[in-house]
Amino acid sequence: MQETIGKRIARLRQQHGWTQQELANRLAISRVAVSHIEMDLTLPGERTITLLAGLFKIPPHRLVEGSDYPAAKADRLPQVACCHTALEMDLALMTKDLEWLQVVETVAIDAAAVEHLRSQALTNWRACLEQWTHEWLDSHELELLEQARRRLEKYCSGHIQS
Repeated sequence: MQETIGKRIARLRQQHGWTQQELANRLAISRVAVSHIEMDLTLPGERTITLLAGLFKIPPHRLVEGSDYPAAKADRLPQVACCHTALEMDLALMTKDLEWLQVVETVAIDAAAVEHLRSQALTNWRACLEQWTHEWLDSHELELLEQARRRLEKYCSGHIQS
């Protein structure tokens, strides 16, 4: 038997550990609307399917394939959807900065210039992490922030000046 699109969305939401309210906040719809979709009382439109696919990090067509989602609507779905939040992208940049600093430290001739770059980068990333702490974040983003803090502190603890 085909899985309904509502049941599939509910299953994926639960696999991500999100409440209906957290999913609703990410979609900019009400919790009741999410509940109606999951109970198959409402069929989500193409926009909602595309946003959901991005949140679940899968292509929109994969989200609906093998479900009861109407083929005519599925044909209008885009091939891809944005699947990273701004925070995830910024934290990936922080990770790349830390990797870059490690490489520069091993090949640099001018230790003072390297220290200046390192100090600027760490000051910038600490300020960003502090700012993001005060913004509204869901439990997933809070966990990502905590992992980033640990990564930054681990990097810093390996570079304490004697």
